[in-house]
Amino acid sequence: MSILIIFKLLGSLALLMFGMKSMSEALQKMAGPQLRHVLGAMTTNRFTGMLTGMLVTASVQSSTATTVMTVSFVNAGLLTLAQAISVIMGANIGTTLTAWIMSAGMSFDITSAVYPAFFLGIILIYQKRYRYIGDFLFGLSFLLLGLGTLRATGTEMHLGENQALLDFFASFDPTSFVTTIIFLLLGGILTFCVQSSAAVMAITMILCSSGALPIYQGIALVMGENIGTTVTSNLAAMSANTQARRAALAHMFFNVFGVIWILFIFRPFIDMVCGWVGYDVDMTKEIAGTGAFLANSAKLSFVLAAFHTSFNVANTMILIWFIPQIEKFVCWVIKSKRFDEEEDFRLHFITAGFMKTPELSVLEAQKEISSFSERMQRMFGMVKELLDLSSSQQNKNKNNEQTFNKLFTRIEKYESISDNMELEIARYLESVSDAHLSDDTKAKIRAMLREVSELESIGDSCYNMARTINRKFSAKQDHFIEKQYEHLHQMMGLTDQALTQMNQLMGGRKEAFNVNRTFNIENEINNYRNQLKAQNIIDVNNHEYTYAEGTIYIDLINECEKLGDYVVNVVEARMGTRQREA
Repeated sequence: MSILIIFKLLGSLALLMFGMKSMSEALQKMAGPQLRHVLGAMTTNRFTGMLTGMLVTASVQSSTATTVMTVSFVNAGLLTLAQAISVIMGANIGTTLTAWIMSAGMSFDITSAVYPAFFLGIILIYQKRYRYIGDFLFGLSFLLLGLGTLRATGTEMHLGENQALLDFFASFDPTSFVTTIIFLLLGGILTFCVQSSAAVMAITMILCSSGALPIYQGIALVMGENIGTTVTSNLAAMSANTQARRAALAHMFFNVFGVIWILFIFRPFIDMVCGWVGYDVDMTKEIAGTGAFLANSAKLSFVLAAFHTSFNVANTMILIWFIPQIEKFVCWVIKSKRFDEEEDFRLHFITAGFMKTPELSVLEAQKEISSFSERMQRMFGMVKELLDLSSSQQNKNKNNEQTFNKLFTRIEKYESISDNMELEIARYLESVSDAHLSDDTKAKIRAMLREVSELESIGDSCYNMARTINRKFSAKQDHFIEKQYEHLHQMMGLTDQALTQMNQLMGGRKEAFNVNRTFNIENEINNYRNQLKAQNIIDVNNHEYTYAEGTIYIDLINECEKLGDYVVNVVEARMGTRQREA
C-alpha cells in the first residue's frame, strides 16, 4: 500500500467530514429559526416529540444540533425533560438518513455529478439572497466527492484481495460472542477518537462492500459507533448545566440499552435485515465466484444503512413507553446542583464545549441574556426594599441596621455579578462571531452585545441608588418626609413596570410584544421626574426639608429616570430599532 493511497484515503475522509459539517451548518442557517419554533410547538406528547426530533434532525442533518436546541428549551421551561427525551429518540432515527446518503454514494459513481453542483453552488454563493443554498450545495458536493473518492480508493486498494487483511479478519471466529464484543468496542473507540460517526461508518462501508470485512463484524462496528458518539456528547456535557448532562445521559442510555437487547437476537435480526435488502449471508467467493461475490458484497452498504435505521426505530418503539422511568433514572444519577443564586455567579445556559454550531450558540446566549435581565429586576427589587428599611419608622427596629447592611452587601454582590455576566456573555458572543454566520445571526449578535451593555448599566444604576440610600442611612439624622417616600415609591413603581415589560420581551417573542407600552411608561417616568424636580425646589424654599435631603431625594429620582432610559435601550436593541439620539 503506497503512501499516496493512504493520503487519498485520509483526504477523502476529511472531505466527507467537512462536507457533512458544511451541509449541516448551511441547513441550520436556512431553517434554524423556523425549526426552533417547530420544536417548541410540536412536542405536546411523546409521539409528536419523537416525530419532531426525527424531522428536525433529518432536516438539519445533525442529531447534536437537535439535542442542543432541545436542552435549551428544557432550560427555558418550554419543554419538560420527558418531552426532551422523546425528541432525542426521534433524533436518533432522523440521523440514520446520513447512512442512506452514504450508502448511495458508496454504491454509485457520483463524482461526475458533483462538478455541476459545485458550479451552481459558487454562482448562488455570490448572490446574497441564495448564498445559503449555495453553501448547502457546496457541503453536499464535498460530501459526495469525499464518498466517491473513498469508494474509488477502496477499489484501488483491492481490500477484498488483500490477503493480510483477509487473514486478520479471518482470525476472529465469526460465530463467537467475544468477536462481536471486540468489534463493538473497536467501533466505539474509533468513533470517540475520530469524533465523527459518519467517518467510521464510511470506513465500515468500504471494508464491508469490498468483501474484506464480514457483515456481522461490520454491524458490530456500527453498534459501537452508536455508543461512541454518545460518549463524546457526555464528555462535552460534563461542564454543562444539569439538564444538559441529563439529556446527554438519556441519549447514552438509549443507545446502550439498544445494543444490549440487540445482542440477544444479534444474528436473527441481522439475517432479517439482510433478507430485506436481498443480501445472501451464506454466499462465499469459492462457491459463487469472484464476480457474484463482489456483486453481493456491494449490497452491504445498504445492509448497514438498513440495520442502522431498523435498530433505532425498533429501540425507539420499545423505549418510548418508558420515558417517565428513563427521566427518573437520569435524575437519580445526575442530581441538581445546590447553590445560592443570590451569592454565586454562574451562567445557566452558556456552557463551554457543549455548543456545536454558531446558530445554536446564539440561541443559548439569548436565554442567558434573558436570565441576566430577570436578575437585574430582582436587584431593583432589593433597592426598593433597602429604601423601605432606611425610613425613620423602620429605624426604630433594633435589628434594622443589621438587616439593612446585609441587604446592601447583597446588592453590592449583585453589582459584581452584573459586571461578570456582561464580560462573560460578551466574550462568548465574540467567540461565536468569529465563525461563518448568516447576516441575520450577525445582526442578532450586535443587538445582544448592546443588550448586555445596557443591562449592566441597569445594574450600575441600581447600585448607585443603593449607595445613595446607604449614605443617607449612615448619616442617621437625614430622613425623608412622608411625601418624599410616597413620590419615590411611585417613581420606583413606574420603573419596575418598565423592567417587567422588558422581561416580557426578553423571555418571549418580539412579534407579540407591544413596544408602545414601554415608550408610554418612559414618557410617564420623564414627566414625573420633571414634575418632582420642580416641586423639590418649591419644597426646599418652603423649608419642608433641607437642601441636603432634597439633593439625595432628586439623585434617586434622576437615577430611576436613567434606569428607565437603559430599559428602553434594551427593548430597542431586542426589537432591532435604531438607537435614539442622546
